[in-house]
Amino acid sequence: MRINKKSKVGQAIVVLATFTLVVALSPSAHAATKTITCYKGTSVKKVSAANPKCAVGWSTKKPAATTAKPASTTAPSSVPAKAGALAFSGTYKGTIAMLWSDSSVQATAVTATGSGNIFGLDQLTGSGSAAPASQCDSINGAGTISDGTNTLKANFDTASKGCAKDAEAPTAVEITGNAVITGGTGKYAGATGTLKVTGSFSIKSTAAGSKESSPLTLTIAGNITTK
Repeated sequence: MRINKKSKVGQAIVVLATFTLVVALSPSAHAATKTITCYKGTSVKKVSAANPKCAVGWSTKKPAATTAKPASTTAPSSVPAKAGALAFSGTYKGTIAMLWSDSSVQATAVTATGSGNIFGLDQLTGSGSAAPASQCDSINGAGTISDGTNTLKANFDTASKGCAKDAEAPTAVEITGNAVITGGTGKYAGATGTLKVTGSFSIKSTAAGSKESSPLTLTIAGNITTK
């Protein structure tokens, strides 16, 4: 049915666009990964992605050397405390590339950069596929957000949904739900918590063989408990 086909928008891309994605997936999902070095004051970090970019406020240009200053006793906002609750809130903007077939849709590339109180977790990349059956479907997704070194892992809960506004393309897809944190690596090993996720992107066509790249926006907020 045409309505069922358009509804692939809801689950298919949503599952990908968000956390099945959200997101620095395993290296096997990124065959052409590149790494760049970004600088901000005395801070240095490496960014790995298919098309790596420095976050807002960061630059690939190494700053001139300055006289060393005594270390501050206050940890920068990008470094989480050793233990406790962290109030996470950020917006991720980027693009999602889609490829449609007769029975499914693939998100061949998803890239986004985050800003806000995100503790340096500004990298969101991924890919995937799905074959949804209705205009508004549950999201079954899992993935990670990364700062290039540390990662945060999460799974959508059963109430999360991706819904196409219309049964026919062109249309917009809206994402709503909660991502339950299941751990992480580095500073986020053993982390727990729940993040509320909302977002949107648009679809121009669902014809078999059609390809497109659409702007993607995700807003993620909640509390992260670190150990």
